[in-house]
Amino acid sequence: MSLISISSLKEQANDVPLIASVAAQLQSRAVKTTKGGKPYFDLVFADSTGSLSLKVWSDTPLHAEAEKLPLQSIVRLNGEWSQNQFGMNGSDVNWTLLADEAIADFLAGDPAVRRKQEADYAEILRLCGEIADLRLKKLCDHFFETMGDRFRRTAAARKNHHARRGGLVEHVAQMMRSASVVCDVYPELNRDLMLAGVLFHDCGKLWENTYPEDGFSQIHSLHGEMLGHIPLGIELVNKLWRDLLDASEFEVLSKCKPGTEEVRVHLLHLIASHHGQLEFGSPVLPKTPEAYALHHIDNLDAKMEMLRGAYAQAAEVAPGIYERVFPLSANLIRPLRDYEEAPSEEQQ
Repeated sequence: MSLISISSLKEQANDVPLIASVAAQLQSRAVKTTKGGKPYFDLVFADSTGSLSLKVWSDTPLHAEAEKLPLQSIVRLNGEWSQNQFGMNGSDVNWTLLADEAIADFLAGDPAVRRKQEADYAEILRLCGEIADLRLKKLCDHFFETMGDRFRRTAAARKNHHARRGGLVEHVAQMMRSASVVCDVYPELNRDLMLAGVLFHDCGKLWENTYPEDGFSQIHSLHGEMLGHIPLGIELVNKLWRDLLDASEFEVLSKCKPGTEEVRVHLLHLIASHHGQLEFGSPVLPKTPEAYALHHIDNLDAKMEMLRGAYAQAAEVAPGIYERVFPLSANLIRPLRDYEEAPSEEQQ
């Protein structure tokens, strides 16, 4: 069997088992128990396109192998795969460790994903290059210079949307495209602040959802677990801002209007409020036009990514109706096709 990516596996597998192999890295192993008291391992494997969860029951021969398999191991997973609204199911699964040359190919990542992320990163640089406020532009440049590599290997989430190495770049690029258009529609929005806010709104995830240089397993860090990405993002922007204030060439910019401190606080507010509600983790509610716009652009892009994934993997329960995929709230309906004109009499 030829190897396919995890995203391709999810697109092709449905209620009819698919015999396939994927190369993947063991991201985590949790010991869990069913309501009936039956223990099992919940293994999470990942590649450059996404992740999948595999349950290994205690009464199967694979259980002993799963217990011994070191975290970060890169293996070839073989089996019959199907899925429902609760996720991927594997049967007759076995694995073998990849050889060194195969590991090198695996760590290079899926070529299509790599090309997309490179184009998205270039788009982020282009749009940030259009920022007129030199204080915000220099802040963005400082971020790319000091954190660019880490930014490019960070996910936007652990699951649900853009949950893959480099997913944060994809998320930020698409949000920036949307923000640029929205600013044209609503001229009362400060475009410089919007673009900078999009770049930095999730920058704390460089500690909460980042990846090592040589793998596709998300790192769990003490700072990410204990603080979360919003406080970490505020701390990072303050650190980068202080770096600029200490630079001699920044002194002349301190006389620009609006005041430098006012600009800094407005940017920090976008980070602090972008979840939109206190119960969703924002320490403050949106209080500026840019904060409201950023919150909804962020939520829209996350939901559209969830929808793409859901349509790719959901089973069709009736013609044009797809079963619900968590965390979406309902069954999906097949989207309306684009309009096509009726053929003329000559074409018939």
